[in-house]
Amino acid sequence: MLNWNQYRIELLGQVGELGKLSPDTLAGYQTLAAAGKKTDLLDPKTRELISLAVAVTTRCDGCIAVHSVAAIKAGATREEIAEALGVAIAMNAGAAVVYSARVLDALTD
Repeated sequence: MLNWNQYRIELLGQVGELGKLSPDTLAGYQTLAAAGKKTDLLDPKTRELISLAVAVTTRCDGCIAVHSVAAIKAGATREEIAEALGVAIAMNAGAAVVYSARVLDALTD
């Protein structure tokens, strides 16, 4: 397993370097990341729980490193995080079922 704190520090350092090399790329990402906060329809904890579930389904270690800390800071409990992860696991299995059906459909063409 990873030393998540050290990984997060190193990752953010490299993201900062990317920002120096390509500031518009990082600015664009930051605009996307902040867009949901403008409407404030979802509270920060809910946004972080969704972020963690998506991080799992997209297999993004950096997202896990950043959003696990953010979820705790937003008030998420380990139990709430585990429930969000359960949704991610179910979606991955569900996606495999759906894409299996697509394969069978492709075989008939």
